[in-house]
Amino acid sequence: MTTVDVKDDKLSLDATIESAITLLKERHSGISGNHLDIGSGTGNLIRRVQQTFDVTSSALDYSNEFMELNHIEVDVVDLNQGALPYPDTHFDLVTFTEVAEHLENYRAIVREIYRILKPGGVVIITTPNVLNMKSRMRFLTTGFWSMFGPLHVGETAIESTGGHITPIPYPYLAHALMSAGFDMPHVTTDKMQFPSLYWLILFYIPIRLFASLAWKKERGKYKTLDRFNEPVINQINTVGMLLGRSIVVSATKPI
Repeated sequence: MTTVDVKDDKLSLDATIESAITLLKERHSGISGNHLDIGSGTGNLIRRVQQTFDVTSSALDYSNEFMELNHIEVDVVDLNQGALPYPDTHFDLVTFTEVAEHLENYRAIVREIYRILKPGGVVIITTPNVLNMKSRMRFLTTGFWSMFGPLHVGETAIESTGGHITPIPYPYLAHALMSAGFDMPHVTTDKMQFPSLYWLILFYIPIRLFASLAWKKERGKYKTLDRFNEPVINQINTVGMLLGRSIVVSATKPI
């Protein structure tokens, strides 16, 4: 990665972190207790969570070499093994930001997060939004979503977009969460992508029209839409989803 790439990645991650903090303040302002940050990196998200909420934070990552907070020890874990080394119902908050797209089986980790959360506990997940207009147009012309380009065989580049191996459209993430037992998730996005705005102006009306016809067929002929998943599907063509760079999702474990 070049110096410019590193700087851009940091700025993007900072925006995502602030969006995660904003979502927590808006929907879970009273959160406190034990916090786990999966994919802790330098500890920037832990720092912001501890500045904002009364929590005791733990960190987990594939390496401990990135952590910059002296008071935090990192539990080194290979998430592709599908297990988290913590007891049941131990955490009140789990943050899982910009990690799922690097994993071979993120659904296994979602199930593990559900297991280690206390009833009423909250998970915050962020991942690149492959449903924004820029990404949809790239997929239309190349077959690749934005931030998910051709992969070099044998070169993992796990710490960068070169390690993005699993694109996750929001409906599939919501399905993974609810299948694990979480309540209906809430989704927002971190920042607007201006290239997406150009495509939105050109195609918004046709998208709404043809999507309406498609959902009618899904509901009537294919029976794929029901009262459980339709609120999720209704998010697909919202302005926020069509413009946002990353999705920021919160979900609660039922009490």
